[in-house]
Amino acid sequence: MAKSAAASSAPATATGQPATRKKTVRPRKVPAAPLVEPVEISEDLPPDRLNLIAQGLREKSSAKQAIFRATQAAFTLLRQTSQQLCLELTQKVTTDSDASVKIECLPVNEMEFHIRFSGDLLVFIMHSNIVTFPDDFGPLNTPYVEADFRRRFFGHIMAYNFMADSIRYQRMNDPGYLLGRLLINIDSHYFLEGVQQLELPNPDMSCCTVTAESLRLFVESAMIAAVNNDLIAPPLPEIQRISVKQKLENQQVSRGSKVGFNFTNQQNF
Repeated sequence: MAKSAAASSAPATATGQPATRKKTVRPRKVPAAPLVEPVEISEDLPPDRLNLIAQGLREKSSAKQAIFRATQAAFTLLRQTSQQLCLELTQKVTTDSDASVKIECLPVNEMEFHIRFSGDLLVFIMHSNIVTFPDDFGPLNTPYVEADFRRRFFGHIMAYNFMADSIRYQRMNDPGYLLGRLLINIDSHYFLEGVQQLELPNPDMSCCTVTAESLRLFVESAMIAAVNNDLIAPPLPEIQRISVKQKLENQQVSRGSKVGFNFTNQQNF
């Protein structure tokens, strides 16, 4: 009877089963975080890289824009000097000898012009990019260039020699020859490298300022080099056969090629 009384005293659920007691969940104690000592910022840490990048871009971009403007001014002066030279040569040649000889300065665009004389064509091209060179490149080791890092960057003007008929008849496989490369720096000083027939000026860039006289000497030397380098006819065995493609593209089998240009990489220091 005592056992049944104890059982009947337990509360019953809706299903008639005795109810179970819920366990009380006690919150766990979270250990306190250890104290972190403040880190001292060393003055030897590198500066903000973003500022370094911005500073470098400002300096180089500004320098390259100035060099481009200097090169553009030199190219404009070169074109004007060439036009005047062509007029003087035309008057001299037509007066003294043959009136049929034409010496023309032909504008192409703001970065290219041609000088056509006799059977030769000089092509002057200004490149829009600013370039630099390895440390062992001639003028980079001079005190003048080492005094200002901006003088390590150059605009450049190229002078090529083609046969005039190669352009006229669009003979795409005919070669052209580099006569000279004129490098212009931020101070409008120049460095000239090219074929040995060019009269290379003083190798010290500090003394080589872009002037109408120096550019005229460059053009005159290029014309002399082109005139004195005659066409050499190819050997007969090389022209015994011709393809239909060459015939359709107006590739003259008997066309000659120029040889004899001796190229010097740079002025001697």
